[in-house]
Amino acid sequence: MKLAIEFASFFYLRLVSDLISILMPVKNAGPFLEECFTSILDQSYTNWELLAINDHSTDNSLSILNQFASHDNRINVFTNTGSGIIEALRTAYKHSAGRLITRMDADDTMPADKLKELSTALKQAGEGHLATGLVHYFSETELGNGYQRYANWLNTLTTSSKNYEDIYQECVIPSPCWMVYRTDLDHCGGFLPDRYPEDYDLCFRFYEAGLKVIGVSQELHHWRDHSVRASRTDAHYADNRFMDLKVHYFLKLEYTEGDTIVLIGAGKKGKQIARKFLEAGVAFCWVSNNINKIGKDIYGVRIETLESVLLKKRLKVLVAVTGPSDKEELQGELTAMGFIKGLHYWWLG
Repeated sequence: MKLAIEFASFFYLRLVSDLISILMPVKNAGPFLEECFTSILDQSYTNWELLAINDHSTDNSLSILNQFASHDNRINVFTNTGSGIIEALRTAYKHSAGRLITRMDADDTMPADKLKELSTALKQAGEGHLATGLVHYFSETELGNGYQRYANWLNTLTTSSKNYEDIYQECVIPSPCWMVYRTDLDHCGGFLPDRYPEDYDLCFRFYEAGLKVIGVSQELHHWRDHSVRASRTDAHYADNRFMDLKVHYFLKLEYTEGDTIVLIGAGKKGKQIARKFLEAGVAFCWVSNNINKIGKDIYGVRIETLESVLLKKRLKVLVAVTGPSDKEELQGELTAMGFIKGLHYWWLG
């Protein structure tokens, strides 16, 4: 009897330790839920639980959720205790039991080996790591070029596992295609901050906590683009440059007292960043390669040449230029000066 209890206890602990909790907010996703659920049910890795949070949907989402839950006890449906995606993620996480945590969007689909590949990579690496994979956008209508470029860019970063080098351009970890240990997510603050966009903010906190990225060179998420996707309709995502978030984390994570911040670029983007620095009371040098701006004052700051600021100490360079040829030229100049991307300089998208 004692042996049987010990075996049952061991089996339960093994089961829980390998359990993957999938957190999925749901808001008026009725047209896509059946395809989404089918892709989850078809996973080759079967030890998972799905926490589906109905975020006060006004369509038939709740009915579909309950229908799937009635046929599979791994699916758990709850109502968002608050409102919006952050509160929905908090609700899902509160009810989760898995040692491994991942996210899912209710309008997307999973390739059959997604959970297996991410969990295998994460277990091999151990705590202190984050597993992600390649993503693919699809649409029933014409796919926007911006989404396709973003997916290609993300996949290039993931293939090299150097995602953080470009973290000030865009969110470098696809929000529905990561997996971490619960202990690491808790260490990063989970879903506690009320800061949008929540996926980009969490990405910065993964970076801040030093979680190393393990990139799986396999397509592990199918991202659906459609006209009512939250990133297109939610007011929190209206300004897709997210300068407040980027400047907040740049000053928190890269800048220390005594550093000289160098902002390169005096166009629309550069001016927006400059205003953020001025609002924060942070001094900076402002550089432009536009000869018509050099020597002039903008917002009370003199525009200089790059060469004129090189004698200053402890330079932290933030590049805010948009033209591909300008970026390529600057990349060459900074590299020739011995600057390392992600250590001495960062591109800001």
